[in-house]
Amino acid sequence: MTDDKDVLRDVWFGRIPTCFTLYQDEITEREADPYYLLLPRISYLTLVTDKVKKHFQKVMRQEEVSEIWFEYEGTPLKWHYPIGLLFDLHASNTALPWSITVHFKNFPEKDLLHCHSKDVIEAHFMACIKEADALKHKSQVINEMQKKDHKQLWMGLQNDKFEQFWAINRKLMEYPPEDNGFRYIPFRIYQATTERPFIQKLFRPIASGGQLHTLGDLLKDVCPSAITPEDGEQKTQVMIHGIEPMLETPIQWLSEHMSYPDNFLHISIIPRPTD
Repeated sequence: MTDDKDVLRDVWFGRIPTCFTLYQDEITEREADPYYLLLPRISYLTLVTDKVKKHFQKVMRQEEVSEIWFEYEGTPLKWHYPIGLLFDLHASNTALPWSITVHFKNFPEKDLLHCHSKDVIEAHFMACIKEADALKHKSQVINEMQKKDHKQLWMGLQNDKFEQFWAINRKLMEYPPEDNGFRYIPFRIYQATTERPFIQKLFRPIASGGQLHTLGDLLKDVCPSAITPEDGEQKTQVMIHGIEPMLETPIQWLSEHMSYPDNFLHISIIPRPTD
């Protein structure tokens, strides 16, 4: 793996200043002040919101408290999507802090999965890592790891420990030198303007002629509307971790350095701001 540790650190320590406000129709004993938090982009909402939950529960009647859920401007936020992806997809061109509304009632069954404990998040996270390794290495790397290595990946993410996580994750980012890259790139493309959850298909990092495939090649193959508008005017932005990578960037490099901890490249296609 190319040693670009600064990039890995910058990705890991990305934060989004966020203001949590209780939904106006929730029944409280007294007025609830907003709660501010720096959210780690790489984590999951339900993993880092214990303080938010405690803050608002203090003003609630206990009988009014059921499962907590979050929304932004009327859109329920999927906890099983990483926080950075949620922000890029729904709020990347809005002023900070990100304004999230907190609910304790009327859980939107059609829109969200239930998350009753951190075990649910861990199971989802490990399932993603295993799927990514199946694409990259036919599952050989993850299957050769011990259970304690799997646990270390999870604990590194849960406790926000960069070194602890990457001590194990770097093995998932390696490949034999003769291969020049992974078997397939684990990626998912999300479009802000469609109801479709995401696009995912098999895509090799190296073309049959040996040249490196780029982000542009991936989009051309999988989501051409993102880069070749019909009228010639570019109406969308391609975002990964809050930035617009150059389309000439090799997709293998992006996979090694800008994947989320679940080992997937989560790519957002969002409308370009008009102002």
